[in-house]
Amino acid sequence: MASTCSDMGKEMWPELLGVHGEVAAAKIRRENRNIVVAIIQEGMYVTMDFRCDRVRIWVDKRGIVKQVPRLG
Repeated sequence: MASTCSDMGKEMWPELLGVHGEVAAAKIRRENRNIVVAIIQEGMYVTMDFRCDRVRIWVDKRGIVKQVPRLG
């Protein structure tokens, strides 16, 4: 899906891959206070809607980020 969130600033955080989810969430919140950050455990169900004001942080059972966090 092509991004339509260019006015939101940074759209991806590849540098957070492999860090603890809470650390990743704190960094994203510091960088953009207008974004809603949600930490999601692998295997959980989520809605499929796309939102420019949301970042989902997918973590494994140890709480480690397993996918690059991005707007959507």
